[in-house]
Amino acid sequence: MALILGIESSCDETAVAIIDGSAGSLEARIVAQRIASQDAEHAPYGGVVPEIAARAHAEVIAPMVGAVLADAGLTLEDMDAIAATAGPGLIGGVMVGLVTGKALAMAADKPLIGVNHLEGHALSPRLADPDLAYPYLLLLVSGGHCQILEVRGLGDYRRLATTIDDALGEAFDKTAKILGLGYPGGPAVERLAREGDPRAVLLPRPLVGSGEPHFSFAGLKSAVMRAKDSGLHADADIAASFQQAAIDCVIDRTRLALESVRDSGAAGMSALVVAGGVAANAALRGALETLAAGFGLRLVAPPGKLCTDNAAMIGWAGAERFALGYTDPLDLPARPRWPLDANAAPVRGAGVKA
Repeated sequence: MALILGIESSCDETAVAIIDGSAGSLEARIVAQRIASQDAEHAPYGGVVPEIAARAHAEVIAPMVGAVLADAGLTLEDMDAIAATAGPGLIGGVMVGLVTGKALAMAADKPLIGVNHLEGHALSPRLADPDLAYPYLLLLVSGGHCQILEVRGLGDYRRLATTIDDALGEAFDKTAKILGLGYPGGPAVERLAREGDPRAVLLPRPLVGSGEPHFSFAGLKSAVMRAKDSGLHADADIAASFQQAAIDCVIDRTRLALESVRDSGAAGMSALVVAGGVAANAALRGALETLAAGFGLRLVAPPGKLCTDNAAMIGWAGAERFALGYTDPLDLPARPRWPLDANAAPVRGAGVKA
């Protein structure tokens, strides 16, 4: 393992970090990290505007690289490799970060490692928990993705479920917009839900109880809008009822995946792991912990700062790849779509994008 400079710019956070792959604790592994949020830029629109995001990345990324190196008391020459997100994501932002990574690698004559953003999330629990061993079952829940995967090893993933329409994080953000809570929506909905009754509003649980393994949240979003338009319910009750419905869907789908893995005779999973921005939701974590215990597994979730997009996870994924000798050429393309399991069968609806 080595010193890796990681760069992340796939959505609306510009992030740079230095990772020490040989260190044994989370505190020691993250040598330095900075994250520039774009919440203020996108708040007037209630969501991320791709062109605004790309421009914001371009304005801050070079100074951030210099600042992170200064924070660590290191130089570019001290790095063993440069890791940058190469996709999936908003292509303008991905290109800003990847081109920056290529320029740094070329200028310092260092290897380039292109990292799949989803792999960064998938491996982030290993950054935080040195005892987490392969294989494990991963629930990846973020603004753009909702999947369940067997993580068998570095680069070895089998997708068990994905969303056929919208991701869970998107559903949280849309609910926040409907309720006038602002952006980013996930934390705002969670805060308001603590004040409400999760049984007050009758909302659907799409696909719960079905044999289909996938997720669907589009209908739940529509039901939230109808509940708001009815004028019959307090916003806190809508938020609480939405959050509970979403959690019920996730628990049902994850239980089905755990049963599938158990019944298939595959090698035993070391843990149930949750990652991605929605993994910071405390109510979801509590429900998943109970579910995992029922299968004799521990729940592993990275700390909140590693759930949302960050460069530490990109640097760590780069460190794991570098340790096995994986590097990439400087003509590596940026990719708006990049599935972790390229052999997964297509699903109905929009889920094929994942």
